[in-house]
Amino acid sequence: MKLETIHPQREIAAERFVLRPVRRSDAGLIAMYTADRRVAEATRSIPHPLPPGATEAFIERAMAENRSEDVWVLDGSAHGLAEVLGTVGLRKMEREQFEIAYWVAPAFWNTGFASEAVKALVDANPHSARTIFAEVFQDNAVSARVLTNCGFEYLGDAETYCIARDARVPTWTYIKRFG
Repeated sequence: MKLETIHPQREIAAERFVLRPVRRSDAGLIAMYTADRRVAEATRSIPHPLPPGATEAFIERAMAENRSEDVWVLDGSAHGLAEVLGTVGLRKMEREQFEIAYWVAPAFWNTGFASEAVKALVDANPHSARTIFAEVFQDNAVSARVLTNCGFEYLGDAETYCIARDARVPTWTYIKRFG
């Protein structure tokens, strides 16, 4: 489902970084971080090993006018941190429903950056979502804590295919309702 009625992405301030739209110049750092098996295996869609051109294709999709997902980079450069710490995205589902997904580079794990990014995005609610869903792999309890710390409620168990693992993986599904 395309973000046909969505306005251009805006920057969203967090405490230690800004969430900003993806740029072509982010390709090197995004490729370096997502080539890490630990990052890829914590997501549904990042392949491992990362094939040539995958990062550039991801960036082009994220920048396209007819995109189905808005992706923000966690950019800490204004605070003396790395220009790319990770990404967070909202994918349009139907009506006023979205799905949030995120990853943080392993060098920045256990810093609270994921919680800060999800909280900033949820608080901004840039698409006036009525509902935001999220899913995490059941072997990633840290990511589940990110969601509960940001006001998401556990909805149920499911499973989904992970490209990097080449397998179906048990998941926990979460929901954040607005209004």
